[in-house]
Amino acid sequence: METEKIPKTAQELIESSKIAFLGSINDEGYPNIKAMLNIKTEGLKTIWFSTNTSSKRVSQFRKNSKACVYYVDDKKFMGLMLIGEIDVLQERAYREMLWKKGFERYYPLGMDDPDYTVLRFTTKWGNFYHGLSNINFEF
Repeated sequence: METEKIPKTAQELIESSKIAFLGSINDEGYPNIKAMLNIKTEGLKTIWFSTNTSSKRVSQFRKNSKACVYYVDDKKFMGLMLIGEIDVLQERAYREMLWKKGFERYYPLGMDDPDYTVLRFTTKWGNFYHGLSNINFEF
């Protein structure tokens, strides 16, 4: 399906979500899911996260960049699954882009804290579910 046919409500779901569920693959090949703050998105194509460099997630993505992101609205019984790849980024430009007041709590050395890492998720394909309808799409 062409991306322009993806319902506007899929983008609205992303924009209204405070949390996104990020999936990675562990060393044994099993999926791991973690709730992440929904900090920045660029449509359905690019999703940005920040996390600790020392985290299990960063280690997993360095070994296997395959990932998924899931958004849900349980009141509207709506879900969006995005499948793609994660880039682990530590360049200052990316850190600046995502830095928020209060992050010092997690990264006491500030924006240049070596334990502060940015994750860029790039969607390859996805599925939007709402109203008993499934819409698959690719990028």
